[in-house]
Amino acid sequence: MRVRTYGVALAAVAAGAMVVSGCSAKKDSTIDGKKTLVVGVKADQPGMGLQTPQGFQGIDVDVSAYIAKKLGATKVEYKEAKSANRESFLANGTVDMVVASYSITPERLPKVTFGGPWVVTHQDLLVRANENSIKTVQDLKGRKICQVQGSNSWKRVTEDNKVAAKLVPVQGYEDCITKLKSGTLDAVTTDATILAGYAQREGAALKLVNAPFTDEKYGVGIKKGDKKGCEAVNKAITDMYKDGTAQQLWTKWFGKTNLKFDPTQPPAQGCA
Repeated sequence: MRVRTYGVALAAVAAGAMVVSGCSAKKDSTIDGKKTLVVGVKADQPGMGLQTPQGFQGIDVDVSAYIAKKLGATKVEYKEAKSANRESFLANGTVDMVVASYSITPERLPKVTFGGPWVVTHQDLLVRANENSIKTVQDLKGRKICQVQGSNSWKRVTEDNKVAAKLVPVQGYEDCITKLKSGTLDAVTTDATILAGYAQREGAALKLVNAPFTDEKYGVGIKKGDKKGCEAVNKAITDMYKDGTAQQLWTKWFGKTNLKFDPTQPPAQGCA
């Protein structure tokens, strides 16, 4: 994505910036009313955000497109946002929003304003289809799980839950899936939505255990301090549930898995 110039907190300076850049965003918001929005998404998570020859695809991509349209954008551009650069991309204007399996956490709040969450998922377990002895996180004792570089998911097992699993270092989740299918690993653990995307792709080979042991609140990251933009995002999320789009997108991307979802109302939202 491209580096962009945004309005700043002082009204006079913000107005001047919008005149220079031709930005049509509403006063004091970096996103609301802007005609072109650049969104950071993952590029390597099936079902969530995956870069294909046809472009970026996944529920994060579709959710961000819906929100962007509600904000008044007529064009959406996508850029890969990795876990390590999501905050810096928002701070320096490389992207306008980040919708990339982006959990709202206390550590991120000083750097990012979060709309949402648009969904609350949970950390879970993915195993081979013929594996019946792993039913909870406690069953990972003595079992091999992947330790993905840059991820803290393994810590929820070995540190938070004090389960003595055996860690196998890997570069990314694609490597985890390959090792799981070959028998080198016994389970893969991370957010259930990410696991469900792989389960849907792999068909009968793998299954989601559906044994949640954390809450992961997926938010829409925007530039720190953009409260008006955040409020507009939250309204869009509410509309997405009310008009049935949330249910449609969940079915589209995870309908062939047993990943649970409550389509009746959005999670409680704020502008953290």
